Amino acid sequence: MTTRRGFLAGLLASGLASGASWADVGGPRFLSAARTGAGHRLIGLSATLEPLFSVPMPGRGHAAAAHPEAAEIVAFARRPGTFAQVIDCANGAIKAELHSPEGRHFYGHGVFSADGRMLFTPENDYENGAGRVAVWDRTRGYRRVGDFSSGGVGPHDMLRLPGTDRFVIANGGIDTHPESGRTPLNLASMRANLALIGPDGKISEITQLDPALRLNSIRHMAVRADGTVGFAMQWQGNATDPPPLVGLYRPGRKETPVLGRAPAPLHARMRGYAGSIAFSGDGTQVAISSPRGGMIHVFDAETGDFLWHVQEEDVCGLNVLGAGFIATAGTGRVIRFSGPQAQIIDQQELAWDNHLIYV
Repeated sequence: MTTRRGFLAGLLASGLASGASWADVGGPRFLSAARTGAGHRLIGLSATLEPLFSVPMPGRGHAAAAHPEAAEIVAFARRPGTFAQVIDCANGAIKAELHSPEGRHFYGHGVFSADGRMLFTPENDYENGAGRVAVWDRTRGYRRVGDFSSGGVGPHDMLRLPGTDRFVIANGGIDTHPESGRTPLNLASMRANLALIGPDGKISEITQLDPALRLNSIRHMAVRADGTVGFAMQWQGNATDPPPLVGLYRPGRKETPVLGRAPAPLHARMRGYAGSIAFSGDGTQVAISSPRGGMIHVFDAETGDFLWHVQEEDVCGLNVLGAGFIATAGTGRVIRFSGPQAQIIDQQELAWDNHLIYV
C-alpha cells in the first residue's frame, strides 16, 4: 500500500502544479512554522502528526491561512513583518509574494473568504496608529484591491464565522512602530476590542471589556462550530496582578464576554501571557497556552470555569485533536491531551513556532 509520504513524493516528481487539492497532497490536518537547522520552514502535518511537506521561508513565520479547497497556503511573517508567501503545497513553489505598502506591516495572520476568492490580512497603519484590513484578489494573482478599517488599533488576528462571510477581528489595542520594534507606544490610551465585520468592511458590532481591563490585549482567537469565539489575552499592566487571560464571545448577541481565570497560584504562573487558544473537539472545553509559563489551562466553554491544567515547557501551538487537544512546543515536542495527563506523541529536532493551524 502506498503511504501518504510515498504518494506525496510521487506527486512532487510528477510536477503537479496549482490545480492540486488538499486531498492530492495527502490531506494535511495541521500547519506550523518552525525553526530548524536548515532555517525557518513551514511544515504540513497529517492527522497522525506525520510530516507531509516542508517548505522554506525567508524569515521567521507566525501563522498561515489555508485556502478552503486548493492545496495552497499563505504564510505570514512574524509581527512586524512586511511579507507573506503564497505556497503551492503540492510542489513547494512560491506562487506569489505579498508585501505590505509603505507605512504598513502585517500581524502574522490572515483569512480567506468562504469561496476562497479573497484573502483578508490585518495590518498596522503605523504612521496614523490605525488598524486596517487589506483585501487581496486570488483570482487576479493576489492583487491588492483595497482595504478598510479594522474597527480599532492593532488588529492581530482575524477569523471567519462558520458558514458565513462575516469576520471577527481581535483588535489588540497596542500601537507600535517599526522604529521602536514591538514596544507599545500607547499604553496611556490603549483599549482592545472585538469587531464583527462584513467582507465589505461594514462594522456591525464592537465589543470591549470593562475599562479596568483596558490593558488586556486581545490577541488570538478560536471559533466553535456554533460561532462562539474564544479569545486569548496578553496583559500589558502590572505584572504582579494579571487579570483573566481567556474570554468567550458570542457574536451578535450583545452580551458581555464571559471571562475565565485559574486559581491564583496557577494563574500567576502564566505570567500574564496567553499565546494560543483552541476549543476541544467536542466543543465543551476551551484551552489557552503560555510559553512563558510553560503550561496550558483548560476551562468550561460555556461558563468559563477553570477545569485543569497541563505543564509543558515552552508550549504555544494549540488546536483540536479528536475530542481533545494537541499542542506543540519550542522544545520540538508534540503532545495530545483530553485531561491533566498529556501524552507525548512526537519529538522533532526543531523548534515549533507560535501557532498550530487547522486545515
